[in-house]
Amino acid sequence: MRFRQHICDLPTYEVGKPLELVMRDYNIAPADIIKLGSNENPFGVAPLAKQAIHDNAHLAYMYPDDSYYELKESLGQKYGVQSEHIIIGSGSDQIIEFCVHALCDEMAKVLMAQTTFAMYAIYAKHCNATIIRTKDFTHNLISMLHYYKEYKPNIIFLCTPNNPLGEALPKVAVMEFLQQIDNDCLVVLDCAYMEYCAYKDSSYAITPKEIIELPNVIYLGTFSKIYGLGGMRVGYGIGNNKLIAMLHKMRPPFNITTLSLKAANASLFDEQFLLQSLRNNFAEMDRYKCFANQYSLEILESYANFVTFLLHNKLNSTKIGTLLLQRGIVVRDLASYGLNAIRITIGTPQQNEVVIQNLIDIITNIRD
Repeated sequence: MRFRQHICDLPTYEVGKPLELVMRDYNIAPADIIKLGSNENPFGVAPLAKQAIHDNAHLAYMYPDDSYYELKESLGQKYGVQSEHIIIGSGSDQIIEFCVHALCDEMAKVLMAQTTFAMYAIYAKHCNATIIRTKDFTHNLISMLHYYKEYKPNIIFLCTPNNPLGEALPKVAVMEFLQQIDNDCLVVLDCAYMEYCAYKDSSYAITPKEIIELPNVIYLGTFSKIYGLGGMRVGYGIGNNKLIAMLHKMRPPFNITTLSLKAANASLFDEQFLLQSLRNNFAEMDRYKCFANQYSLEILESYANFVTFLLHNKLNSTKIGTLLLQRGIVVRDLASYGLNAIRITIGTPQQNEVVIQNLIDIITNIRD
């Protein structure tokens, strides 16, 4: 069988090591594993979502309502938009895929930051499109605009807050940038971590209602992070109704399960769970900052639910990641991004205490 060459050359997206492999390889009991490598909510599923799954389990044999009316109505109320402005995907990743496949072929160009979510480039390579990256380490809208004018890309990706680095873009700067992009270029605002960003600093908070009149901008959100539903795979895109109507042509029927829809809808109303998660995130983030200062480690300012450490001298991210794995702690080694860095999801106070103490032990032994 002969596959197209650009498909053969595609990289495979690397996810965190499965817990089953950690348990098998290092003989660690499930209760002793701390998984902080995938930016999941450490408090698990929102209680209202868990109840919705229980109450609707008997409907698992049925196909979902393919209009996704209930969830769209709830999202519309949350953001002050109409249902026709919303598309639901199997995670926000699927909507990224819709956008790229709808607009790109081997003649297309896709512009993104130098270090950003890996799936943008992977989906672009599905279509054999040309990938253009800025040279700045983090998002720089001045550079992005310069590259846009020079290369005239079909799609621009702005990830704010940015995974895996954690930086975010001020709303005013983003809105000014959008006004300078022609309507024939789609701008994807990937806001998977926006709830954390908005809590930390309202001047960085971007809402879908502010962009739906723009014909070439889509806002992406997800239930995988703050809402604790990574395993249910629900995301959404919000934009101009004509743009959304075109993307719906890419959506396969029944792409979200019945129980996933019920859980996602219920989680939108669990305000106590959301507030608890946000408060814990930034209180515990301060502990990592103190640890970094005490041990002279470079930690990036984060507007998301993780912290990223850039490592230097004797410290190697793959070695540290492996040593942590052997102790039952899963973090994200960013070597696949070309970085000597580790990304750690903010866990519960108890989890973070264990992680920090183990990092202290590992780093001290390496430096000695």
